[in-house]
Amino acid sequence: MYGTSERLLRLLSLLQARREWPGPDLAGRLGVDVRTIRRDVERLRQLGYPVHATPGVAGGYRLGSGAALPPLLLDDDEAVAVAVGLRTAANGTVSGIEETSVRALAKLEQVLPARLRHRVRAMDSAMVRIPGGGPTIDAELLTVVAAACRDNERLRFTYGTHAGEVAERDVEPLRLVHAGWRWYLVAWDLGRDDWRTFRLDRIDGVPVPSFRFTPREPPAEDLAAYVSSRIATAPYPHIVTLRVSAPAEVLTAWISPTTAVIEPIDDETCRIRTGAKTFESIPFYLAQWEFDFVVEDGPPELLDRMAKIAERFARATSGRTSAGGDGEQVRGGN
Repeated sequence: MYGTSERLLRLLSLLQARREWPGPDLAGRLGVDVRTIRRDVERLRQLGYPVHATPGVAGGYRLGSGAALPPLLLDDDEAVAVAVGLRTAANGTVSGIEETSVRALAKLEQVLPARLRHRVRAMDSAMVRIPGGGPTIDAELLTVVAAACRDNERLRFTYGTHAGEVAERDVEPLRLVHAGWRWYLVAWDLGRDDWRTFRLDRIDGVPVPSFRFTPREPPAEDLAAYVSSRIATAPYPHIVTLRVSAPAEVLTAWISPTTAVIEPIDDETCRIRTGAKTFESIPFYLAQWEFDFVVEDGPPELLDRMAKIAERFARATSGRTSAGGDGEQVRGGN
């Protein structure tokens, strides 16, 4: 059984963890009756927390936004995650929040317990950041889209495709996915009547959310894998499927999800699908791999190109002697 102060803090933590709570659910979590929950909600309001109540069977309590930001309750892991995220934001892919992140981090570190401050600084000292060349995203755009995903609100925006086409899109946003240096929105495109993946850096301006919608069944359970398949192969005219002699976890660490889709076959073998604008570039990409592979499917021109390159490399190394390693190199033809 919680005391009054402890119960208020626990109630506040629950309200911050989920958008809306039915009164009986809160009462069950805290081990009290619904009448006590109503009294505790009123105490939170007196402390400045804007708790909204919806009457009826389907009603409940929701922590809303007010004129001022009330104090937030963070557990240890959440506090560390926020601190590390703020440090990373100064060098990340979201523009316009660098200085704000530093100010917020200074406030957070001022109140962090010593044990958590040590964890944050240990993680930060172990991280080395390499400036990237990818596109940056406006912080307001990211915030608006994320809120629309959370609140199931439609978005309308001007979008430029990779082919250079520009059009108005009306969508029901589902989730944001971060891959490499880019942000992607998975959404139901009302004009195409299908799921689509949108790069946020190709959205012109900041969209204005409209009315609410009923969420649809997601296109896949693993949205990260879904986005990877869309951006690694869909935009490219030439697709190749390989069977690679390497475990999935090894290839995942070696190959970016933006360049290939990895499908485990067994503990030692994977299937990979990747694409390219021209088939001539694929052999040079594959030549960098450290793994044996077999081409299961691909354009005939690619197979011919790989065979010619293999012959050329074989001729280039056929003149090496087994002793000394400095034998005369044989000059090959075309």
